[in-house]
Amino acid sequence: MENFFDKYINTVNRIEPIKYTGKVIGVKGLLVESNGPRSVIGEICSIQIPSQNTSILAEVVGFEGNTVRLTPYGDIKGIECGCVVIASGHVLEVPVGEHLLGRVIDATGKSLDGKGDIAAQEYYPATASPPNPMKRKPIDRRIVTGVRAIDGLLTAGKGQRLGIFAGSGVGKSTLLSTIARNTSADVNVIALIGERGREVLDFIERDLGEEGLKRSVVVVATSDSPSICRLRAAYVATAIAEYFRDLGKDVMMLFDSVTRFAHAQREIGLANGEPPAQRGYPPSVFDMLPKLLERTGTNDKGSITAFYTVLVDGGDMDEPISDKVRGTLDGHIVLSRDLAAKQHYPAIDMLTSISRLSGRVSGENTRKAVQRVRRWIATYAEQEDYITAGVYQKGNNLDVDEAIEHHQAVEEFLCQEQNAHLKIEDILQSLSEVSGIEIPEEEYSESPA
Repeated sequence: MENFFDKYINTVNRIEPIKYTGKVIGVKGLLVESNGPRSVIGEICSIQIPSQNTSILAEVVGFEGNTVRLTPYGDIKGIECGCVVIASGHVLEVPVGEHLLGRVIDATGKSLDGKGDIAAQEYYPATASPPNPMKRKPIDRRIVTGVRAIDGLLTAGKGQRLGIFAGSGVGKSTLLSTIARNTSADVNVIALIGERGREVLDFIERDLGEEGLKRSVVVVATSDSPSICRLRAAYVATAIAEYFRDLGKDVMMLFDSVTRFAHAQREIGLANGEPPAQRGYPPSVFDMLPKLLERTGTNDKGSITAFYTVLVDGGDMDEPISDKVRGTLDGHIVLSRDLAAKQHYPAIDMLTSISRLSGRVSGENTRKAVQRVRRWIATYAEQEDYITAGVYQKGNNLDVDEAIEHHQAVEEFLCQEQNAHLKIEDILQSLSEVSGIEIPEEEYSESPA
């Protein structure tokens, strides 16, 4: 009986008995301005629309005198001067619990999949501080992604955060779905921020599949959603991941994409009067990025391993968002359009990709095998023009001869079918065969180092 009444008790506890109200005095672009109510930055308000007998949620994003600036979570059609604005007394909170697994929700934590409302066991604030750096567990265990190129040559640790940098249409979503289906993590939390509406269902049904969805929570804010929805969906997904981490679980967070999150904050910041700084991005974007990214990783209970995709405009890895994200995360995976054009999937450019903790979570023989294979890749790439043109003569350089001899085997190792299901034993055995270095079975474990 106690569990039956929990949701009612939670609802009563969240009710604010004193209501502060205001009235709409204007609409400027993305912002609704009102005279009152008494509120704080980030507080959720309700704008009553009498002509439609409905209301929409809005978030307080700024003040000027007695004027409160709000960003609505829905369409502003129907809002008029004099509409009543009611403060809720709390910031955006997420209903969390084990029942979230297998569900698809929106930026406010409401169901999108037609399976009914989300019954909250408890609520987590969407915005929170990162874990205390002195209480973070060290990253010393490998996590399996099921992607041979990553698990073999760019090994990730439980609690590591990596960026996937690529242009559009190079295979980011496919790579994320492969990780979601095959990872050794307990739970997947997938944030689809600014995706095309068509791609959401495609990703869930075709890429993720029933098997992947069973242990996943998907948070969606499509490209046509208001800026605040695209922004807050990122925080909602992170809060859900934090909930499962606090239960002591190993969580895999897949975030697509940070660039569209930054675009959403740029739209809100500029509408709120912030000056444009680097390439039109206001200063708040660069303040918010590390605060969001640092929330993942380990704490004293569990871990969140995170893969964040970044859209690289025009292949410029030094554009502001790419540069900021790359400097904040623990490694980066670069997808190459040239490799994708050659049907080399996943199109990971090994020479420009790095996992900063790979050596810490790999065994000694595995590290030697990785060094040898990466050396072959670099040597072949350096001499590729001469090799393909027939200028290079065998015997001129023993290192180049060795790279040419193993080039085909290395390429086959790095390529992988989308639906392949690979275990870490299979991956390390393949790496051993390609490199010629024996990898003992004790290095197959989570903590081989």
